[in-house]
Amino acid sequence: MPQGKLILFPVTIGGDLPLSLPVANLGLLDSCKVFIVEEVRTARRFLKSAGYSHPIDGTEFLELNEHTDPRTIGHYLDPLAHGENIGLLSEAGLPCIADPGAVVTQLAQRRGYEVVPLVGPSSLLLTLMASGLNGQNFAFVGYLPVDRLKREKAIRMLESRMLKERQTQLFIEAPYRNNQLMQSLVSTCAGETVICVGCDLMLPTQFIKSQRAADWSRSMPDLHKRNTVFAIGEFAN
Repeated sequence: MPQGKLILFPVTIGGDLPLSLPVANLGLLDSCKVFIVEEVRTARRFLKSAGYSHPIDGTEFLELNEHTDPRTIGHYLDPLAHGENIGLLSEAGLPCIADPGAVVTQLAQRRGYEVVPLVGPSSLLLTLMASGLNGQNFAFVGYLPVDRLKREKAIRMLESRMLKERQTQLFIEAPYRNNQLMQSLVSTCAGETVICVGCDLMLPTQFIKSQRAADWSRSMPDLHKRNTVFAIGEFAN
């Protein structure tokens, strides 16, 4: 019996489905009756909006998030051995990128199952694309420390790496702490360092802007509770 495939399905981060996801992605959803998801309620809502043809109540959802007991994950891929495909859904954007799904992708690779990544939106890459910063050499470093002093120390370290390696640094924050992070960036970075803010990607309120820290200090955006990606780097001379 042929083995099933682990299919990595991107999810919209905002805007309309046709703008975010290829039609072929939506068709492939019907090949799965088991989904590994971060949160069942939002996964059900996404499948319904995407035109999933199978009964939602008859679909199996396996949760994978910070509350999941790692000891229970081993059986998540069992349907693959019986020829059934499994869909891995991100809460938003690309699975396994700033997302807990990487643990099951690693498990699938170790067990020799085929992993199929699909095209979709990434707030990180959309911000980088529009930033004007170096897209040849960049790093995503996740979340910076919550404590202000530790956060500012981390910013200085990233700025030093950016200058030494000419490497754009991308990071994110919990939406309710965005303004604090932006204030730390502006007060800590050198005036010539370019800060890019990518906010509400693919929504009508989308805001993407890159300018020097010295210029940001004159006009600070209100980013409170808005999904935002931050980047620091240099404009090419």
